[in-house]
Amino acid sequence: MSSSDFTKRYLPWVVATALFMEQLDSTIVNTAVPTMAVSLGVTPLSLKSVVTSYILSLAVAIPVSGWMADRFGTKRVFMSAIAIFTIASILCGLSVNTPMLVAARLLQGFGAAMMMPVGRITIIRTFPKAELLSAMNFVIIPALIGPLLGPTVGGLIVYWLSWREIFFINVPVGLAAIWLAWRYMPDYRDEQPRPLDVMGLILFGAGIALLSWLLEVFGEHRIDITSAIVLFAISGCLLLAYFLHAQREEHPLLRLELFRVRTFRISVMGGFLTRLGVGGLPFLLPLLYQLGLGLPAWKSGLLMMPSAAAAMAMKFISVRVLGRFGYRQVLVVNTVLIGVTISLYSFVEAGTPLYVIVAISLCLGFFNSLQFSSMNSIAYADVEQRDSSMASTIASSMQQLSMSFGLAAGSLITGWYLGDVPQSDRVMLTSALHYAFLTLAGLTIVSSAMFWSLRKEDGASISGSAKVATATTEAQTPPDA
Repeated sequence: MSSSDFTKRYLPWVVATALFMEQLDSTIVNTAVPTMAVSLGVTPLSLKSVVTSYILSLAVAIPVSGWMADRFGTKRVFMSAIAIFTIASILCGLSVNTPMLVAARLLQGFGAAMMMPVGRITIIRTFPKAELLSAMNFVIIPALIGPLLGPTVGGLIVYWLSWREIFFINVPVGLAAIWLAWRYMPDYRDEQPRPLDVMGLILFGAGIALLSWLLEVFGEHRIDITSAIVLFAISGCLLLAYFLHAQREEHPLLRLELFRVRTFRISVMGGFLTRLGVGGLPFLLPLLYQLGLGLPAWKSGLLMMPSAAAAMAMKFISVRVLGRFGYRQVLVVNTVLIGVTISLYSFVEAGTPLYVIVAISLCLGFFNSLQFSSMNSIAYADVEQRDSSMASTIASSMQQLSMSFGLAAGSLITGWYLGDVPQSDRVMLTSALHYAFLTLAGLTIVSSAMFWSLRKEDGASISGSAKVATATTEAQTPPDA
């Protein structure tokens, strides 16, 4: 087996292992907050900073990940990111007070921010476009099942062990990921790396961090409307200032002109809109299961498992589906199917048979897996390899922001329907959740319009739908040509 084939065989496992650890950790802490509060002698609400600090660190550090990979090499940065994440996990588990825990989570978020974009850059540079879909399809699975398994794994660990083991389980996984990266990760770097756009990092980092924080706290109604409007305005001004700065800067932090690449623009913007609906589900489903149906936390977590199983099953057929129908048809139809599936949760109530809930969960995982595999791969269909680092950084930044928007949207929509009714009123809360599911379903279906502007031949070089591309090209060629 050649060195190239050897790398292609194991590289997806390297990236998937690190990505799973990062995605799992983004949600596993939520179920442990009450136990952590008792252990540290603080109120559960005061530990919200433990969650938000991780998200803020991600938002600020992701934009600089592409520059670091070009400057220091993908292998060195990826291995360092895993090492930082693992060391930070140990510090989290050893924390004796809230400030120490928050500081460790900030460090952990910095390490996580380097993993996903740099791993994606390496995948893009290693695999030719004809093989990219299969590789991306494999790597995306951890991103889908990590957030779903997080609450379940976290709840079981807290129940049987202690909250500190939530962080310590990252140690063996991190060590394994470091060894895999050292053994199989190729080292790509730019021979003439661009200088770091410090001013751009300050403007964009401050703007995106403030916006992410606002979405976290505003989604829980912990800030008055006047203060929120003022802070949103400040965040908007910072991001607008970055936009103006990027137009003049020769080497901007994020090169926004990449949005002129049509398939990249449609993928990133369409994905952002789609995640507004899908992103609210990790917040809404536990509420529906635990408060609406009265299930214990561990049963609620188990009901999230079918989605993970279906997501893994889809990876075996998504390549063939895209090859048969093409990106345009798949993304338009599949986005609508996701919206319809989300709307089905509006019919789930206390008397709903368990097999019905499991069936809906399976459908959701199945369609979500196809959706994210499609969006993440077509983003790079027409991007030049020299722009892969920048494209991956921009896409990762938008994905992180869309997740925050989605969670906030789910919380705000539910709160709006609930009104002044106390959350202890199970009947009214369930009704509010049903309306929230219908609203998010409608937003998801509307977002399918973003993919209508794709052409039949778009992504043919990735999906292998050569017949579609050839037929379209021949139809567009004048007879005399």
